[in-house]
Amino acid sequence: MSSVANRAIVKKERLCDVVGRDLYRVNNKHGDKYNPFPPRKIVQWAEELVGQEFCYSLISNNCDHFVNELYYRVSCSHQLVYVGNITIGTPPQEFQVIFDTASSDLWVPSIFCTSPACSTHVRFRHLQSSTFWLTNKTFRITYGSGRMKGVVVYDTVRIGNLVSTDQPFGLSVKEYGFEGRAYDGILGLNYPNVSFSGAIPIFDKLKNQGAISEPVFAFYLSKDKREGSVVMFGGVDHRYYKGELNWVPLIQAGDWIVHMHSITIKRKVIACSDGCEALVDTGTTHIEGPGRLVSNIQKLIGARLRGSKVKVYCSVVNTLPSITFTINGVNYPVPARALILKDSRGHCYTTFKESKLSPSTETWILGDVFLRQYFSVYDRGNDRIGLAQAV
Repeated sequence: MSSVANRAIVKKERLCDVVGRDLYRVNNKHGDKYNPFPPRKIVQWAEELVGQEFCYSLISNNCDHFVNELYYRVSCSHQLVYVGNITIGTPPQEFQVIFDTASSDLWVPSIFCTSPACSTHVRFRHLQSSTFWLTNKTFRITYGSGRMKGVVVYDTVRIGNLVSTDQPFGLSVKEYGFEGRAYDGILGLNYPNVSFSGAIPIFDKLKNQGAISEPVFAFYLSKDKREGSVVMFGGVDHRYYKGELNWVPLIQAGDWIVHMHSITIKRKVIACSDGCEALVDTGTTHIEGPGRLVSNIQKLIGARLRGSKVKVYCSVVNTLPSITFTINGVNYPVPARALILKDSRGHCYTTFKESKLSPSTETWILGDVFLRQYFSVYDRGNDRIGLAQAV
């Protein structure tokens, strides 16, 4: 396990009951004085107890931890990111990845990567795996946060107790922009058609081999940095949301993009006035949109550019009304306390950010700021997203 996981408190507890099975998770909490058992032993117990459908704990990393907890290897630019552990190879090697609904490829660093970003992350040692095999296919991916170049390879990949043998994935040989990140790689959960490597995504492979009974996965992103967030495969734990799930059809099968009616504050439309598109993205921290519209919202909030950051008086939290995103006839308000965040030095900043994308239609990215408020379900079988108030 990585240094973060090795020094985490690991507790086994009952979490889910999906499709008649008792499900468990490994709940990682920071610290080590309450860790009576080795993490790998707890994982082994959990794997013996769970069925095929399961809930998988994420570690919630916050920049305050990076300042105060010396065992973290990374720095943080005032953002909350969610990472979880997977293993690759035989015997298994563990990596921390972001589960990303905006991309489709799985990749981790290779031992051949000499980029500065790779030197601070766990790198896959392919010669130590008896189930590894190489191809001569290369690919490149550009994200909002950085870019990478890699080669397609095959090996056994495990997410909790789900096992995908001969899973194609990428090994990076060059990385740019990932320095100081809290994760080693990215695990994409989007449709196969947006894959840059051409490899079948791990969710599709698990679905095709019958490892999960329902083609759905879901996210609960905790608002409390001390509590584990959860990604669920093959079913939904209803205890993580209130009321009913509101189902939203995708604009078209092949991407987690839905139609959004408007963005309002006190019933006044401030963006998306003629309708727009919204990408529901677990791999993005902020709410992102077109630069002109984001600037208008920043002015309404009272935010000002200070250096490279858009800061705001912390007292705005007490007066700013919720900003409402209307999707498929349902209002999804996001309160000021979620839109204004405070860093470790006591400075406040907004969570709206100009998107680096330049699509032909107005497009917004609903990242973790939105998803901490709303439990989200991704239904590949019916090409739809379900949203409900998170607990």
